[in-house]
Amino acid sequence: MGRTGYYWVQMGGSALALCAAMPACAQDTERQQYEMPEQEFAQSVRAVVDQSGATIIAPTDLLAGLRAPALRGEFTPEQALVRLVAGTPLRVAHVGDALVLRRALNDRAQAAAAQGGGDSEILVTGTRIRGRAPAGAAVTTINRTDIERSGYATTQQILQALPQNFGGGPNETTAATARNGADANTSYGSGINLRGLGPSSTLVLLDGERPPMAGIAGIFTDLSMIPLSAIERIEVLPDGASALYGSDAVAGVVNIIPRTGFRGLTANVRYGLGDGVDEWQASALAGARWATGHAMIAYEYYHRSRLAAADRGYVSEDLRRYGLSDYRTAAGVPGTITAGGQRFGIPTGQDGTALEPGALIPGQVNVSDRYAGSDILPRQARHAVFANFAQDIGANVELHGQALFGDRRYDVRRPTSRNALTLTVPVTNPFYVDPLGINQPVQVAYNFLNDIGPESGRGYSQALGASLSADVQLRSWTVTLGATYGQQRDGLTVYNLVNTARAAVALADTDPASALNLFGDGSANNPATIDFIRGTLTSGGRYRLWSFQLRGEGPLVALPAGDVRLALGVEHRRERYSSDPAGLDITTLTPSVSTSSAFTGSREVTAAYAELAVPLSDFDCGGLAIGRLDVSAALRGERYAGIGDTFNPKFGLSWQPVDALRLRGSWGTSFRAPSFLDLRQDAGSISYFAYPLPDPAAAGGVTNALILRGNDPDLGPERATSWTAGFDVRPDTSRGFSAALTYFNIVYRDRIVNPSSALFSFFTNRDVYAPIIDDSPDPAAVAGYYASPYFLPLTPIPASAITAVVDARTQNLASQRLSGLDFDVAYRLPFSEGAAEFGISGSYLIDFRQKLTADAPSITLADTIGNPPDLRLRGRASVSSGGVGAAVFANYLDGYTNNSSGAGTPVDSWLTIDLQLRYETESNFVVPGVSLVLSVTNLFDRDPPRTAYLLGTTTVGYDVENASPLGRIVALQLSKQW
Repeated sequence: MGRTGYYWVQMGGSALALCAAMPACAQDTERQQYEMPEQEFAQSVRAVVDQSGATIIAPTDLLAGLRAPALRGEFTPEQALVRLVAGTPLRVAHVGDALVLRRALNDRAQAAAAQGGGDSEILVTGTRIRGRAPAGAAVTTINRTDIERSGYATTQQILQALPQNFGGGPNETTAATARNGADANTSYGSGINLRGLGPSSTLVLLDGERPPMAGIAGIFTDLSMIPLSAIERIEVLPDGASALYGSDAVAGVVNIIPRTGFRGLTANVRYGLGDGVDEWQASALAGARWATGHAMIAYEYYHRSRLAAADRGYVSEDLRRYGLSDYRTAAGVPGTITAGGQRFGIPTGQDGTALEPGALIPGQVNVSDRYAGSDILPRQARHAVFANFAQDIGANVELHGQALFGDRRYDVRRPTSRNALTLTVPVTNPFYVDPLGINQPVQVAYNFLNDIGPESGRGYSQALGASLSADVQLRSWTVTLGATYGQQRDGLTVYNLVNTARAAVALADTDPASALNLFGDGSANNPATIDFIRGTLTSGGRYRLWSFQLRGEGPLVALPAGDVRLALGVEHRRERYSSDPAGLDITTLTPSVSTSSAFTGSREVTAAYAELAVPLSDFDCGGLAIGRLDVSAALRGERYAGIGDTFNPKFGLSWQPVDALRLRGSWGTSFRAPSFLDLRQDAGSISYFAYPLPDPAAAGGVTNALILRGNDPDLGPERATSWTAGFDVRPDTSRGFSAALTYFNIVYRDRIVNPSSALFSFFTNRDVYAPIIDDSPDPAAVAGYYASPYFLPLTPIPASAITAVVDARTQNLASQRLSGLDFDVAYRLPFSEGAAEFGISGSYLIDFRQKLTADAPSITLADTIGNPPDLRLRGRASVSSGGVGAAVFANYLDGYTNNSSGAGTPVDSWLTIDLQLRYETESNFVVPGVSLVLSVTNLFDRDPPRTAYLLGTTTVGYDVENASPLGRIVALQLSKQW
């Protein structure tokens, strides 16, 4: 294993104890005979892991330079480790099901441990009580070894591989979709979406604290800002946790733990190459430790080239080669003339300077692929720095601080949307062609790609976060006072746009040398004319967060099975988002600023919580004498200024009747507050318009409907109730078998829904949308909407022709029910001088249904496009021996149905294989501490399954929410540690 990794083996339940101050009821586990010589400490730890099959977390940077004494005799894994650490600056601790090697306690921490304070340094996600695993919870841990073996380069790639994650929502390929807030991701960031319940329903923490948020109105945490090289482990709790952490923790919590205890210096460089794309990554990490504290700092640079649509044939609007349809737009190059209600195709092979009416092709519509010249993935370049320190101040105070800075720049060629236009050409234009000989202006549908270049966007995203806290030891209690500040700023400039006002001027120009020519292939226009009509669009915003915390945790009373412990806290948080006025240079002769697009949102949140952990029984410790039985209860109240109060409880239970089996369960409620965008009430969010919608029940198959868009002023929070039940089993400790199974059930009500994304389904699926349709609207009310300043005259439909009004405002409408199974099975065994492991983890959705309103019919979401498939798996096999290792991963996505166009069509399953080979020089090598890693993701270069996916106003040939277009990436990584 790499020297910057961990020794980690899954194990069944073990006693929760601090071995440096062992309680009387510490559990004896299976004894084994050890015969080990004096050797490097890392080799001895590895030998204990391989021989016992115990769960041991040993950061190898702590072991560097240490030698372990000879060990001979019969010991439990705990006893063996305690003997090995004697005389070193290390200690052994139990946290949950793991034995953890950490630096020795200082005087203050030793005093706390002696008074029953437990391990004051380790806090597991899912509880506020230090040194305890959360009762009833199933926390998935991705440790440093898992990260290094994965072959991935970024934090978002690690988390997107989780079986519980759904790719819908903010990421690099979904910016044109309206689902799950993806359209608010103007900076091409990447979030996480557990269970497919939306990125705003998953709470992301950085070492237990909220980082700044990204996107319009701060709707998601941008994982791309967190350097992967600085992460020690990632803990994922796929369970409602609002009772502990507040809003957003409906689907679960992702806590990213940095490598705060790292000591030494490590440097890493990585290069990856694929078909049409490559990536560079370089990082450095330095850490130091002294008698009263420690510090570390990490820097990481990442660069990935753009991936062009031309390099992936399925990223096109013409999908006939795959047995699908042709979705190209009617604005082509050359274009199509409309005159007197008739269409005439402009012939190819000419530049429009000498076109005659007789050369036009009557009835032909020239089309173009809006993905021509565009990118699937943007060019990305990111710098990130993370720093952390801890310092004892006297005997009873420890000061902690951390800071994160990230700067990401991107450039992307976007699909043509604004530049595929229909413009009026006056008869004065020197290139004017009159198909009918009536000497009237003509309409030309034309794509400006060849003239002005691809529509493009360039921008930046900058994140800054800092926190400072102090732990004060008051007898056996630890009191923490802390403050956090964070901000994330995004900016975007869309360039190579057609300014329609200046285009009209250029079309009216009578000089052939400077007039705009729309009758050719884009090769004859004067570059100065093109520069004249070139426009831009700018936007941006900033999210800021201030928070203050006062927390306390410690024992209440001693029971035979251990201490009853209590955690209390009060928190205050202020969030603010302000968007910049949009800079417009696309519709007016001179640039303008749109103040109506700018808005500001702010909120104040005050919270208090309490959590109680009660050990009712333990092995050999009295109590109920039924094995180990732990229960926990938590309650959190929050006051959202302007929204109201909410109270959320949670209960957990873990029962271990025998060593090899742990049964667990939890129940709780959660909530999610509306976002700033959801609460917006101004001209930038409200609009009314009339539109002819397909309606099979209407005469002529069309209903003239008035659509109301905006936000319901009475919008409230979403609420959920969730419960889990599961078990962890390890019947054969000597061979390393482990298994875990969790059933989850979530009832999510008052979901905030924007029905406008289903515009063309309102009347074709009337049974679903009937509650928001008024088929007998009041004519006076309709007239009032038409007279409103928010009315948009998109169509010539008069108020008298409106026969239905659809309330498509964002509102609390839907309820969702979700149930399924998470599972993991693994087997680990000794192998030569190392170990081998085989396993598979997955998530299976038993049911996922939604009702738009209480009276609406229930519709199935699982296994349909835009939602998670019912089954996702990730298999693994690894082997290591000495400094050599290999790992193989299999990623499986089950097939599902594309029902976006009414009749469902099947989407095939998708299986990809990842491979990694690793070599590390031993300590007696000429250059020790060097590792060379070859990683191949998507080894067999499997393309995503073909399907017609509606992406905004365009259609492509693969599902951007469930598949990646990267293809095979071969990466070589070189690391050196000192």
